[in-house]
Amino acid sequence: MSPKFLLVFSLLIFFSSSAHPLTNPELESLLELKSSLDPSNKYLTSWVRRGEPCGGAFEGLACNEVGQVANISLQGKGLRGQLSPAISGLKNLTGLYLHYNSLFGPIPKEISSLSHLVDLYLDVNNFSGSIPPEIGNMESLQVLQLGYNQLTGSIPTELGSLEKLSVLALQSNHLTGAIPASLGNLETLVRLDLSFNHLFGSIPTPVAEAPLLQSLDIRNNTLSGNVPLALQRLNEGFQYANNPGLCGVGFLAMKACPDSDHIGQIRPEPYGQGGGAAMASRLPTQNIPETVNLLPNCSQAQCPGTRRKRSHSSVAVGFVVVSLALSIISVFIFTKYRRTKQKLGTSFELSDMRPSIDHPREFCRKNGSPLISLEYSNGWDPLSDGRSFSGFSNEVTQGLRFNLEEVECATQHFSPANLLGKSGFLAVYRGVLRDGSIVAVKRISKSSCKAEEAEFLKGLNVLASLRHENLVRLRGLCCSRGRGECFLVYDFVANGNLLRYLDLKDGDPNVLEWSTRVCIIHGISKGVRYLHSHKLNKPALVHQNISAKKVLIDQRFNPMLLDSGLHKLLTNDTVFSALKASAAMGYLAPEYTITGRFTEKSDVYAFGMLVFQVISGRRKITNAIRVGAESLRFQDFIDPNLHGRFSESEAAKLAKIALNCTHDSQGERPSMDEVVSELGNCANCYRSPRF
Repeated sequence: MSPKFLLVFSLLIFFSSSAHPLTNPELESLLELKSSLDPSNKYLTSWVRRGEPCGGAFEGLACNEVGQVANISLQGKGLRGQLSPAISGLKNLTGLYLHYNSLFGPIPKEISSLSHLVDLYLDVNNFSGSIPPEIGNMESLQVLQLGYNQLTGSIPTELGSLEKLSVLALQSNHLTGAIPASLGNLETLVRLDLSFNHLFGSIPTPVAEAPLLQSLDIRNNTLSGNVPLALQRLNEGFQYANNPGLCGVGFLAMKACPDSDHIGQIRPEPYGQGGGAAMASRLPTQNIPETVNLLPNCSQAQCPGTRRKRSHSSVAVGFVVVSLALSIISVFIFTKYRRTKQKLGTSFELSDMRPSIDHPREFCRKNGSPLISLEYSNGWDPLSDGRSFSGFSNEVTQGLRFNLEEVECATQHFSPANLLGKSGFLAVYRGVLRDGSIVAVKRISKSSCKAEEAEFLKGLNVLASLRHENLVRLRGLCCSRGRGECFLVYDFVANGNLLRYLDLKDGDPNVLEWSTRVCIIHGISKGVRYLHSHKLNKPALVHQNISAKKVLIDQRFNPMLLDSGLHKLLTNDTVFSALKASAAMGYLAPEYTITGRFTEKSDVYAFGMLVFQVISGRRKITNAIRVGAESLRFQDFIDPNLHGRFSESEAAKLAKIALNCTHDSQGERPSMDEVVSELGNCANCYRSPRF
């Protein structure tokens, strides 16, 4: 063998072993993606060919523990290009966050090859064209956000194959056609938002009966027909306004269906079967059938993941029954064997055990976390290396800090059984600390937090500085670089939020007596005044998102403001997203639509709306309630469930305060100091007397 050959061979081995096998393909995909997302090279200047994607220099990228790109977080960056098919080259991507940009053009069908993708956020852009049906092949997808775009066409029936999907948001597009009945196959679906489109037809019964569905928003479409009774269980989670063709029984402000709609609950044959299309053409609007799954001609191997009802031969049925029986016996034997060996920790036994939250110490013997760890390489971990809050002593800092093991232990590794609530940017879990105290743990992703570590740290300083009896107390916090998440640990408040005590029927045990309502208003006013004041180690602070949902009620009926200062941690687009619900409920001051800024007077406006809600017992404050308050017609603005048992002098005072606080001109609104002074003392507060 010649020396020249040996030299060439050695060089080939050196270069092949020194290069990461996935680095070059991923880098090429990223550079192509950059040129399409940011053609002017204005925002993604850190994405360069000579760079290392997982070295920390590429803005918005996060990698997993083996150096593969796992997360792209570029929300709200001002991107004005298109999404390239090159995205398919990032095979290990689990999260793609491109919302709140100005991206346009079609959604590439190649995105469906991302088999590990869990979160897909493309909302609030200008994407056009139809939704690629190939997305139905993305077996790991849990969140699909495509709202507020220019999408057209119908909703692909293939989306019914996304077995892990929990959120499907397609609102504010130009979608037409009917709601696919195949969406009823989504057994993990929690929220479905189809509002503000051009959908027609009826609400499919399988969708209404989706087992975990909590929120269905179909407002502002042209839907019609009899609403399935199963949707009554959603209560306020079912929103259906501006669909005049809908009818049903048991839904507030919905007309009853004609008798013809109830006879035997007869539905016409699906389109294309047995003359069903001809029959449908003769049906009245209310009887437009649900969308059905019209399956293409394909073999079983070509159509995985869909649910079909086929006739089977007796031999096939027998084979299935025998196979199922053998499987059950095998699982039983295996489980019994594992338990006799006392080897806990597998996913099977963990789900079977269902450990009680009342025994956190026993559960915490389990070591290691079952969650995937994302490694953020830009050094984001504001509490690492012994760093402390500026302006706080090490003793105070250490008192606030939790380690990741404590947080996981308290929540049983974020067990779904302990999930209290979830939104687009955070999840809240119930937990029990080692000392037995019950807490609520907010789990916030790094992609929702301020990118600059210094700004994020300032936000943590603000949260740590807040101490008041009418604010939910922050017990501690934990930021994990390895997880790319921050955890805020608060006291658990037992009686839920103020919404629980509004819109109640006469005789409901949760109806509050007058003195308790007065005390709740007093407490909220003092909490907001504290936020607006400047004290040692605490800056003056505007809450920005005061609402009945943000007022928790403890066991003594003491009101406590939630999420005070939280906006200091979050990106602007995340804060905006959280405000949408409050704006819809009327808490947003009118000047915000012009200035886009929050002030103390915008908090005062929201407080005034709360006063109206508390004394009227209503969530929606109508003009009739305001007029009644102005003219002091108590029957028009005082909760009728009180049956006249209230103080007219106090009611008149609260009506005046509510009207002044919600004045259209912010200059005419009082300060919270003035409000608290006007309210005066509340000698009987929090004693919760009963009639």
